[in-house]
Amino acid sequence: MTVEDAAAAAARVEEGKYFDYPPHWEADVVAADGGVVHLRPITPDDADALVTFHGGLSMRTRYLRYFSAYPTIPQRDLFRFSHVDHHDRVALGAWLGGELIAVGRFDRSSADPTRAEIAFVVADVHQGRGIGSMLLEHLAEAGREVGLRRFEALVLAENRPMMRVFLDAGFESSRHFEMGEVTLEFDISATPRTEKVMREREHRAESRSIRRLLFPASVAVIGASSDESKIGHLIFDNLRRSDFTGPLFAVNGHGGEVDGFVAYPTARDVPSELDLAVLAVPAASVPSVIADCAARGVRGIVIISAGFGESGDDDSRAAGRQAQRELVADARSKGMRVVGPNCLGIINTDPTVSLNASLAQFAPPRGRAGFFCQSGALGVAILGEAARRGLGVSTFVSAGNRADVSGNDLLQYWESDPDTEIALLYLESFGNPRKFARLARRFARSKPIVAVKSGRNSVVAGLQHTSVEVPEASVQALFEASGVIRTDTLAELFDVAILLTTQPLPAGDRVAVVSHSTAVGVLVADALAGAGLPMSRLVDVGADGEAEDLVTAVTEALAAPDVDAVICVFVPPMRRGHEIQVASRLRWAVANSPHDKPVLSTFLGFDGVPAELSAQVPPGSVDRGAPVRGSIPSYSSPERAVTALAKVNRYAAWRRRDAGALPQLAGLDRTDARALVDDVLAENPAGRALTLPEARRLLADYGVDVVAARTVSTVAEALSAATELGWPVALKGAGSVRLHLADEQDLADAWLSLSGAVPAVVQRMAPRGVDTVLELQDDRSFGALVSFGVAGLATDLLDDRAYAAVPLTTLDASELINAPKAFPLLTGYGGTEPADVSALVEVAVRLSALADDLPEVVECALDPLVAGADGAHCLSARVRLAPPLARSGSQARRLRGA
Repeated sequence: MTVEDAAAAAARVEEGKYFDYPPHWEADVVAADGGVVHLRPITPDDADALVTFHGGLSMRTRYLRYFSAYPTIPQRDLFRFSHVDHHDRVALGAWLGGELIAVGRFDRSSADPTRAEIAFVVADVHQGRGIGSMLLEHLAEAGREVGLRRFEALVLAENRPMMRVFLDAGFESSRHFEMGEVTLEFDISATPRTEKVMREREHRAESRSIRRLLFPASVAVIGASSDESKIGHLIFDNLRRSDFTGPLFAVNGHGGEVDGFVAYPTARDVPSELDLAVLAVPAASVPSVIADCAARGVRGIVIISAGFGESGDDDSRAAGRQAQRELVADARSKGMRVVGPNCLGIINTDPTVSLNASLAQFAPPRGRAGFFCQSGALGVAILGEAARRGLGVSTFVSAGNRADVSGNDLLQYWESDPDTEIALLYLESFGNPRKFARLARRFARSKPIVAVKSGRNSVVAGLQHTSVEVPEASVQALFEASGVIRTDTLAELFDVAILLTTQPLPAGDRVAVVSHSTAVGVLVADALAGAGLPMSRLVDVGADGEAEDLVTAVTEALAAPDVDAVICVFVPPMRRGHEIQVASRLRWAVANSPHDKPVLSTFLGFDGVPAELSAQVPPGSVDRGAPVRGSIPSYSSPERAVTALAKVNRYAAWRRRDAGALPQLAGLDRTDARALVDDVLAENPAGRALTLPEARRLLADYGVDVVAARTVSTVAEALSAATELGWPVALKGAGSVRLHLADEQDLADAWLSLSGAVPAVVQRMAPRGVDTVLELQDDRSFGALVSFGVAGLATDLLDDRAYAAVPLTTLDASELINAPKAFPLLTGYGGTEPADVSALVEVAVRLSALADDLPEVVECALDPLVAGADGAHCLSARVRLAPPLARSGSQARRLRGA
């Protein structure tokens, strides 16, 4: 920062030229080691904290930051550091437990208002946690918001860690060396590269934050009790009986003993470091317990306690939700993540930890499915059914009210967890649907996600605090775009999960059926037809067939080139008493087949994997007590087997297809679009519909042109407009539309038909084609969706529209346009001229980019969008702006609000 810039900044401060404090710059961010740090703008009240922070810096750190010893902050500098205007001079502080641990700032250049000098410093004990990188992300975001384009940093050449912060951020930078100092300059625009860097850091940090919860070195139960009727007793007993491998502590306000363990009055009194605290205390006691846990260095909290807005009248619900927000903010400010409140708890079956910090008396067997469930009460039933079916679980988290830790966090962890091969989700709502779509799409490319979404048609009674009523099309579009296998019931979820954890994915959709009964075989054939799976062969070995006959038929089917999967039906009365022999031979044949194809069975009506069809656990395997890969799943009916296979086949097809990529679009003016949106919302904070000229401008910024038109009040103005626009034109008045007006006489005659209904609109005629409608809507729960359909009453009556979640790849957009049943109208059905479908795909991709960049655009309709042989032509557009319902995916890292 030059002397002139510093003087100008000081003058502005002393004159009291401030901008309003920007609360949206506050954020809870997960550091590289999994801990939480709170970021917020510096205010004058932070002067003492700045002095304390500076005093705690080592001489080496002060030298690297200020290029001199700088032992104390002069009063004038302290005033300048603590009095910033949040526009030309911005400073963000990183806080942990009320202590300032890092500061980052930028000062705008007076010579070039699009540039600023940036610098930051991190307390010695917190260096290496990635805090400098997170400050850079958030300062760049703030800089873009206030109109900056470039940052400049002056760094000592010996300060290599700081150099790496700038160089590893993904920004295109230039460097200039002089006299032991390095000047770095870089454009702070968000790019695919910076986005990739941020998301990779987010993934590593959030994964580590969940690992800290699931692999604690020590656990305390706050509210542990010897009274068997108390929840605290059940949790403590479950931890004790699960053979948790670390120290276990009981905390009870009355002291004494709990099941032979010393009970400490508070977490502060525990004579050892604590990693995880499980709270089973009244809701009113939770805030003080969190303070005790923070003082003891606890890194994660599981709140079993209810009483945070789940029930009661409106006032009590509101008070409970406010208490929940406050407790999460308090815990995060002290570096802790929170599971719950009102949850079942967490389970980790890894033998190195053996953690059952939950209300479930019996943990499921060790396996490779990660399970996330919002409902606490339902979680017990889910775990019981998993054990009954023999479904092994790696980790289980019940999030309850999902105030902090959510399904998104678990996806981050499971994606890189080698012991988890499949994610199972029971969801009531989404906290951050845009993030879920992004994470799920990436996750499902390597590991399947199976989900049940409750409240399909309405808000579930009693779950209003976690569920919202949303269009079913929104849910389905989100799941389909993300590759999520959606099941209608928990029973279906287990059916699919058992198949995925035991058998390979099918390479195609052709199915062979092997049975001993023609009647049963026909049932399977009917089910396959209903599921859209072709049956390539049906083999009936006869009711008197031997075990070897059945096995031979299965073996031959697996070897057949026209078979991708096999369903084997084995039910009485076939050779009663020979069931074990048949199962054993079938398992051996499948295990020794060189063909990697899935095999399903209906084995005596058994759900799960019977012992006779279960593969042997290999030495050293993490699986203990659960069927392993190579086992043959069984279903109680052929229809259930087919349903499971059909869902897995759709997922396998999604995974095989080209994932596509977000296209690099030319001709975008994001700067002008952002300026337009900001100007409108500055004047209308609640939002409003754009005028047609404004809508034209916004869409043109994204390469979507609305056919030119003029509003006129007289025939003379109409004639002038037609001449300017070019013939032929259309004339639109109140309730009247006249098309293909070729000359002045046509227009004059049409004007008389308006009967004085002015103003009217003269619009240049678009080429002939099929009227379609392309719409964008930002759903309050699921984020932005693009819908497409052919215009017309039949489409409206039958709801023949397709939906896709933003952002769209070119492949996504193509599938969206091709999906409606009326699509043949665009390809020459009935002898009409085929439309340029690729032009519709291009418009859909551009509308998606607009939605992804500008979450303030909550509605946009191109209606009609005429699809002709020479392209797509938008005749009219409606756009509405409002404060964004969800933040754009390109924003700096932050945890969602509680």
